[in-house]
Formats: sequence, structure tokens, C-alpha cells
Amino acid sequence: MTAVDWIPESIRKSAIRRTLGPGEMLFCREDRPDGLYLLERGEIRLTRTDADGREIVLFRAMPGDTFAEASLFSETYHCDAVASLPSVVHLLPKSAVLKVFASGPDIAQAFMATLARQVMTLRTRLENRNLRTARERVLHHLGLQAGAQDRVVRLNRDLKTMASELGLTHESLYRTLATLEAEGVIERRKGEIRLTALSV
Repeated sequence: MTAVDWIPESIRKSAIRRTLGPGEMLFCREDRPDGLYLLERGEIRLTRTDADGREIVLFRAMPGDTFAEASLFSETYHCDAVASLPSVVHLLPKSAVLKVFASGPDIAQAFMATLARQVMTLRTRLENRNLRTARERVLHHLGLQAGAQDRVVRLNRDLKTMASELGLTHESLYRTLATLEAEGVIERRKGEIRLTALSV
């Protein structure tokens, strides 16, 4: 069940629609939240900046995803949200969402299932961050993303975004991919990367 399926009509009617251009901020860390968001079209990145000034991608919302769920239980947003592509979002007001959760346990349960899936994704990313070398991180990521049959990773985002998600500079990611390709571990084609039989 996706967010689009379980959000009831009562919340949809109170939602506020907003259009964003690439690079446009939706909200900033420490802003006072009005509710959570549903992405209709485009891509929204939730980010923080580390002590060295590097952007860390915490979550990449795709169409049908909700995001900023913690805002329902917090006085401020804990990260920045910026559009990567032309995007359309719907603000789901905090008061309306909490009211529906209180009166509809099935809706609250579906919301919890969405959060559980996000936790599993974050655990995988944390596992990746614990790997020491760029090579290990890239191979781990590609191995998880590759199709079971064809061993192909279809790239639906740019490599700079992938680098940020892996905690690497984009230069380090480019070098690692080039090395893996030269060694025959991967094959790169337009919009995809295939893991070969030599892959670990």
C-alpha cells in the first residue's frame, strides 16, 4: 500500500498544493512545520550539511512518497528539503493528519508501515556508511540495487546524488566506477550499470 492509496479524502481536501523548480527550497532546518508532505511529481531531497560543508542526503522522496513525517511530532524541521527536479508537493496539515490517525487505526497502521520501510532503507544506508573504502561502498550499493536476474542497476538519478547517498565525493565515485569498469567488474551503459560475473 502506498501513501497515495491510504491517505483519506478528508486529508486530501485540506492539502495545500505547491509547485517547485529545480533547486528551490521547500523548507529549511529549524523552520516551524505545518505538516508532512506528499510528493505528486518530481524529486525532493532531504539533506543536512556536515561540519566540512558537505551535503548529506538523508532521504530522496519520489512520486507517491510522503516525507517530513517527524514534523507531526516536532516543533521544527530537522533538515532542509530541496527540489532536485521540477516538482509538485501537497502539504498535509498536521492537525488534519493527527485527527485522522486518532479516529482511524487502519490509517495509522498504514502510516506506521511506511515508516517501517523507511527505517529498513536507512539501516541499509548506515550499513553501507560503515564500509571503509569507496570500492566496498559502491559494490555494496550496486549489489543491493541490481536486479536478481540481469544484475543490472538502472540509474534513475545523477551520480552526484548517488555519491552523496554513499558519503563519497562525486570525484571519488567517478574514479571508483572507472576502476571497476577497467577491471571488468562492471559494465557501464547509458542509464545503467551491469555487475559482471567477477563482481563481489
